[in-house]
Amino acid sequence: MTVQPDSQRPQNIRAIMGFLREHAPFSGMDDAHLAHFAEHASLRFFADGDVVLAPDDGVIDRFYVVKQGRIRGERYSEQEGRTKTTFEISQGECFPLAALIGERPTRTLHRAQGDTFCLTIEQDAFITLFAESEPFRDFCVRGVSSLLDQVNRRIQSRAMASIGPSHSLDTPLARYALRNPIVCSPDLPVNKAVARMHENSVGSIVVTDDHRHPIGIFTLRDLRTLVAEGTAPLDAPIRQVMTREPCRLPAEADAFEAAMIMAERHFAHLCVVDGDDRLIGVVSERDLFSLQRVDLVNLARTIGTAPHLKTLVSLRADVSRLVDTMLAHGADSGQVVKIITTLNDVTVRRVLELNLKANDPGITFTWLTFGSEGRQEQTLLTDQDNGMLFQVPEGMTEDGVRERLLPFARKVNDDLAECGFTLCKGNIMASNPKLCLSGAEWDDWFVRFIDASTPQNLVYSSIFLDMRAVFGPTEPLDHLLDRVLVRIRKNALFQKMLAGNALQRRPPLTLFRTFRYVTDGDRQALDLKRQGLAPFVEAVRVFALANGVAAANTLERMDDLARKGVFDAKDANAWKEGYSLIQAIRMRAHQEMLAREEPLTNLIHPDDLNPLDRRILRESFRQAQRLQQKLELTYQL
Repeated sequence: MTVQPDSQRPQNIRAIMGFLREHAPFSGMDDAHLAHFAEHASLRFFADGDVVLAPDDGVIDRFYVVKQGRIRGERYSEQEGRTKTTFEISQGECFPLAALIGERPTRTLHRAQGDTFCLTIEQDAFITLFAESEPFRDFCVRGVSSLLDQVNRRIQSRAMASIGPSHSLDTPLARYALRNPIVCSPDLPVNKAVARMHENSVGSIVVTDDHRHPIGIFTLRDLRTLVAEGTAPLDAPIRQVMTREPCRLPAEADAFEAAMIMAERHFAHLCVVDGDDRLIGVVSERDLFSLQRVDLVNLARTIGTAPHLKTLVSLRADVSRLVDTMLAHGADSGQVVKIITTLNDVTVRRVLELNLKANDPGITFTWLTFGSEGRQEQTLLTDQDNGMLFQVPEGMTEDGVRERLLPFARKVNDDLAECGFTLCKGNIMASNPKLCLSGAEWDDWFVRFIDASTPQNLVYSSIFLDMRAVFGPTEPLDHLLDRVLVRIRKNALFQKMLAGNALQRRPPLTLFRTFRYVTDGDRQALDLKRQGLAPFVEAVRVFALANGVAAANTLERMDDLARKGVFDAKDANAWKEGYSLIQAIRMRAHQEMLAREEPLTNLIHPDDLNPLDRRILRESFRQAQRLQQKLELTYQL
């Protein structure tokens, strides 16, 4: 296509192109392709209630873009015995993509809602754009998924501006892994293994069996420990000092997965294996993050070994810088919240370790975390939701144990507050005697919690049913949660009440698909956490608990529910995308607040929303409504 100067185009074509540039996917298309659309477009008017497209019209041969007004999708539900509104299409949005690409009739009746004008092109013009414009073709094929990519790219480019380009965290490990890694047999003496490492200028050597399966790893850090502590002579076989069962990942795993494991377990190297568990490479933290100013693994290790509380406090600023770095390297919003949660977990564990070193109460306990941290969905804006599960030593009572643990827990809560984890206004903290309980007490608490579904207990459900162990033995919590899941699966009344409580969090869309705002001082705002994410989180939790899904993370729960057949796979994907889109916009808003040195909040104002944001949020909120409709239908609410 040749590009004609804008000034030489007729005014009506320039006006159409100007309108299209304000809306995705047209905002990412070349001028030549926009001009092709405008030159072949006609404007059609539909009065309120007019049928625009119907299943009886036959194979679709036109493409529509709403210029003014709204289109409502209607489909008869045999289950409910009524016609339901299945979607709303607003200004700048297009239809009917699936039918047009599939060369079939539409399955949904499209009706004008209010006086509506649509720009429309015939099939030939559509086919030309589909063939020649990559952004247009990508949107037509992937729909809302491409919108998510646009948001992530915008966030990434904003963060990238400050640090420069590098590899993406989605890059397969096969691209990073050191080929022909340095290996040895388990009988090789340590000094000869170290010499081999020195000759090849590497920081690790993998110990393999006769089938090249990795059975151990030895690193320079292990050598320093060996020399400092004198645990074995240097001529001892390396099997005596190697780290057994080294961490490994398949070659198709990505850099993000490797980084998370390294950060959580403080590993500097991991093995890359093929489908038969044979070693094919080694990847180090330096390989993954050598071009970053602040890297995830090193920061996690620095936090995990901090000698003093004041060191931990000073490191919190590095976490927010790391978020920018991760976004710039291709991490999406779901990955970023897991990164933040991982670093928060490391911080919590280090605070506990420092307090145990200073004043060990002498009681074995598990430190619990609830809510968003329990779901591994924390952002930089976070407070404390924690508790303790303890074991009662022989000869002691539960009250006696609590008397020892509560002062310790209070000090930990205060130290965490210094590190940026604000104290919980509702006192959902381990220093609360009601949340410092033995395993038997927690079990009894949940029995009463489930059997007596009071309004307060239903409020608690959004906190305590997303529970995770951060420190201490995990088996007591695993056993507790197994029993909780069994009780909930057997208690249909509790499930129904949970579902009713979940429906209290309605997406902020009015009947006419405009936004329903909350008040922020003298301004209107959307609360992206309470109004946007919570409807997904609450509804998915009910389905997960009712169907024995043990995962606490919302996206993982959706995947598990799809695998179990509770969710249709396409529905689950749409709901995951809607949730992720809101999280991405929330993440970008937090970036911008930090850049302006403003306090972090989950509120976003209408003036801060561009047309793409509005469209994304409207579509995402509509997906939350669809999820809630499934909940209503399942529990007959």
